[in-house]
Amino acid sequence: MSPKEFDKLVHRALKGIPPRFRSRLKNVVFLVEQEPPRPGLLGLYHGRPLTERSVHDGFTMPDQIIIYQGTHERLARTPEELEQMVKDTVWHEIAHYFGMDEAQVRSAERRRHKKRLLRSRRFD
Repeated sequence: MSPKEFDKLVHRALKGIPPRFRSRLKNVVFLVEQEPPRPGLLGLYHGRPLTERSVHDGFTMPDQIIIYQGTHERLARTPEELEQMVKDTVWHEIAHYFGMDEAQVRSAERRRHKKRLLRSRRFD
């Protein structure tokens, strides 16, 4: 997949974040890089979580959410799976931005996965 097409997947994933959360994403940039610094990494959040910020904070450089194209492409078996993985990764990294640690994010991901399975079974 071309970098431009992958960027569109990330953009769609970001648009899929509920507006009440998307509107609170301030001073954060989304980047796509081909390969991660560590094998197997899908995304990375660099910054100071919202829960650690104060109204007294001065100007800071934007936080970064990096999505790694190469890892996603190697792990996905179908275009649909690739798109879902990108959505899940964007959601995961945004959760870190909002202050969730890895254990909290993983727990929330399990709940989201169960809900997604239940929804898909209702339509079978």
